[in-house]
Amino acid sequence: MEHSVYLSLGSNLGDRFENLSQGQQRLAAHPQIVVQKVSAYYQTSPVGGVVQDDFINQAMLIQTSLSGEELLDYIHEIEAELLRKRVIIWGPRTLDIDILFYDELESDHPDLTLPHPEVFNRLFVLIPLQEIMEKDFIHTEAITEAIAKLEATTDQRIERVDKNDRIKP
Repeated sequence: MEHSVYLSLGSNLGDRFENLSQGQQRLAAHPQIVVQKVSAYYQTSPVGGVVQDDFINQAMLIQTSLSGEELLDYIHEIEAELLRKRVIIWGPRTLDIDILFYDELESDHPDLTLPHPEVFNRLFVLIPLQEIMEKDFIHTEAITEAIAKLEATTDQRIERVDKNDRIKP
């Protein structure tokens, strides 16, 4: 069975655009993953209180026959290949890939909480996600409401950027 999965990708170390590109390529190279849509790039301010450079973020919609756990394991392999270090929570990283939604599955498992527990609190996730959402996506209204609330109440910065601009962090 094919599953629809929304992912969030982010990078703020090294060549951020290249890190995202490498992540996309590795996802697409898996025989059980088909990339359906990829959002534009967005430069975003970090959240979580750790002083660090801005991120480049984007969202992806994939189809996969992998289970959520198998997909998460593969994502961790990709992050490790791109030298992601898990030292500081919400700290700098070469590549971070999060599973936002896996079909309509809900899970409280410590390794894979679905939907992602922070999805409705982060403009850097919601804006790219809104760009690629399917028209009949079950969370469309909640995402639209969360974006309006966050734009009115937070100082999270987000700006669409072109990778050819090569904006410095």
